[in-house]
Amino acid sequence: MKSTGDHQDWLATSGVLAGHTSAASSGDGSEVSGGTVFLARVSDFLELAKFRLSILVLVVTAAGYCYAAGNASRLMTLVHVVFGTALVAFAANAANQIIEREFDATMMRTARRPIPSGRISIIEATLFSVMCGLTGFAYLLIFVNALAASLALATLVIYLTAYTPLKRVTSLNTLVGAIPGAIPPMIGVVAATGRLTADAWLLFGILFIWQLPHFFSIAWLYREDYERGGYRMLSVVDPTGLAVSIQSIGFMLGLIAVSLIPAFIGNAGLAYLFAAATLGYGLLICVIRFAAARSSDRAYGALRVDRIPSTFDGPASC
Repeated sequence: MKSTGDHQDWLATSGVLAGHTSAASSGDGSEVSGGTVFLARVSDFLELAKFRLSILVLVVTAAGYCYAAGNASRLMTLVHVVFGTALVAFAANAANQIIEREFDATMMRTARRPIPSGRISIIEATLFSVMCGLTGFAYLLIFVNALAASLALATLVIYLTAYTPLKRVTSLNTLVGAIPGAIPPMIGVVAATGRLTADAWLLFGILFIWQLPHFFSIAWLYREDYERGGYRMLSVVDPTGLAVSIQSIGFMLGLIAVSLIPAFIGNAGLAYLFAAATLGYGLLICVIRFAAARSSDRAYGALRVDRIPSTFDGPASC
């Protein structure tokens, strides 16, 4: 989700633009090879797809599958569900940037994204999004099952038609945005079992709650940028940070409780119990430290600790 600043700065100085297909002139007049332009284009589309963020989506999808399948896991089914989910995630991320391109251009954090910077055209982005979305849905439908495909489609629809427009209407958008963010592990469970089991809902609950303190940290760090873009984040509505602090602590307490359930019902062992409790309490301490002195440094500290479980728990904010 982060913009690749070094790559973008290089593009700005070399003069490599989205429409180039063979060679371009760099800032010092030298020629940039067609291969370099091609790699730059690939990098732009990976950024449009939010590839690094999507990796987290794929990790939790795979985790959901392995959690539900256990010893009955099949490698090809895992590959199919991860690949199909990846394409739908790429589609959602690209479509989101198409919708928000004008607002992205006003924010320092997003102004260098491929569309507002002019490296990828609206037509190119639209074709990319539609192709990824249709292919991903069809792939899951054919190679996994209809329920998995339906959940992936629901993720895309909620993300684009509910969360994206609500970001400019109400601070409750964060709660809505956490819904599509928590569905990927359910897709993995459904790929393994063919139905929505209690385990699927449990993983949904853990990931849903985990995202909220994470979102709040990001929103606090970039509150001025969000306000500039017209987004109604909680940190913009309440710039004192009191509401962010209270809700972050509350959701962290809920996360600790919910994340321990797999161990208590016998679905996870002592190693999981220790890891979940340690990470949960560590993050809670960071959140409390932020509440005591609401600074960007402490918000960033909470975000860094929060990203330890993010490698297997779920996606970040848009």
